[in-house]
Amino acid sequence: MGEDFQVVNADGESDSGRIKLKKEIGLHNAVAIIVGVIVGSGIFISPKGVLMEAGSVGLSLSVWGMCGIISLVGALCYAELGTCILKSGADYAYIGEAFGHLPAFLYLWVALVIIMPTGNAITALTFAKYVLQPIFPDCEVPSSAASLLAALCITVLTFINCYNVKWATRVQDVFTVAKIIALVMIIITGIVKFVTNDQVESFDEPWEGTTTNLGNIAFSFYSGLFSYAGWNYLNFVTEELKDPYRNLPRAIWISIPLVTIIYVLANIAYFTVLNPHEMLASDAVAVTFADRTYGVMKWIMPVFVACSTFGGVNGAIFTSARLYFVGARQGHLPGFLATISTKRFTPMPSLIFGCVLSLIMLSSDDIFALINYASFVESSFIGLSIAGMLYLRYSRPDMERPIKVFIGFPIFFMVICLFLMITPLTNSPMECFMGIIMVCTGIPVYIIGVMWKSKPRVFTDLLEKFSLLTQKTCMSVMEEMEEMKED
Repeated sequence: MGEDFQVVNADGESDSGRIKLKKEIGLHNAVAIIVGVIVGSGIFISPKGVLMEAGSVGLSLSVWGMCGIISLVGALCYAELGTCILKSGADYAYIGEAFGHLPAFLYLWVALVIIMPTGNAITALTFAKYVLQPIFPDCEVPSSAASLLAALCITVLTFINCYNVKWATRVQDVFTVAKIIALVMIIITGIVKFVTNDQVESFDEPWEGTTTNLGNIAFSFYSGLFSYAGWNYLNFVTEELKDPYRNLPRAIWISIPLVTIIYVLANIAYFTVLNPHEMLASDAVAVTFADRTYGVMKWIMPVFVACSTFGGVNGAIFTSARLYFVGARQGHLPGFLATISTKRFTPMPSLIFGCVLSLIMLSSDDIFALINYASFVESSFIGLSIAGMLYLRYSRPDMERPIKVFIGFPIFFMVICLFLMITPLTNSPMECFMGIIMVCTGIPVYIIGVMWKSKPRVFTDLLEKFSLLTQKTCMSVMEEMEEMKED
């Protein structure tokens, strides 16, 4: 690949043995990654999803708390997986270790084609709409303007991630602090309202209207767990984490209880200002909350939501590129994605590749439908990773496990996963069917791209030309970076 890029092998080093991803992520950066990815737009915009399905304030708050506990249990299981299988890539690495290459590739395929790029595109669009809303106060933000700003957001953050890992982690630190400040503001405002008895109508009959339908309860958990999504993202960058045996579990124990407490208190604060009917009528609960409480300063909440989503996009770009990098390193993706810059020590080709995929998704009108289909599949693969943990406990009992969690944790999590997988099959079979089809489309790709070793010369020549083109593109990016640095 030339002097500026080195191919990294399955052991994590270049052929020279000197070039590999640096361990530059400390404990505070690790906490910022988890909190920054989890706290996206969900808690600011759609807590009504939980309330709509739960039916009452009491059950709604209980679901938020229980979703935090479920996420913590899942993250602790991933702490064991992440320290006994010390490879970046999270679910891809764990499924591959337990069940082999094909199931791991199918996860990689769905993540590559749907989950990662559509997630980045949706979060970037949310950022763009909140930034542009003040410019279009009396009408809906034009989709073309939102798409252009979202594309700029993804491109700028990809540039930062290409330039320096420390730059990317600093961006994550700053915007994580911004979103926590926003939530703390909401919580403090709610406490003042509650103490002064300004409005506590929501808590007069907190359990009134509670649903007894298991399907509704399951979907209330789906809405809550959506806002906790990202608790496993630190496992995508394990190889770059300083002292992972200590910092991975520490980051989990700090970040997820912190997010859970903040989420529950933020929802209590919402209910002190908005009654259940008003919350269900709002499309952006935090913005409605600010309109009621902050007067002329109400503009501050859309700014904080924009900061929150910007940080969420940065965290997703940072981690998803490592998934592509690890997949290529194992021979499941084109080899040029398993290269790193010798000057920047960043997986630049993987970052640019992810950027291109996300920009392509911005041009589609169906990305929200795609992510709905893929959410069922993603939950299924998380359950498969935990099943792999149980299988490894049985098949490889002597495997070194620096962290070994109580066996009841993965069993509990598997039961929850099964409940959340079976319920949608009975309530929304078409979305689940489409998700399964997406997974199956990866099988012929695996047969042709991975299993078929004796490919025609024309095929390998085209791939080599594409790899060289990618290398030239990355070198051009590096030259632009150097010029900007000199200026």
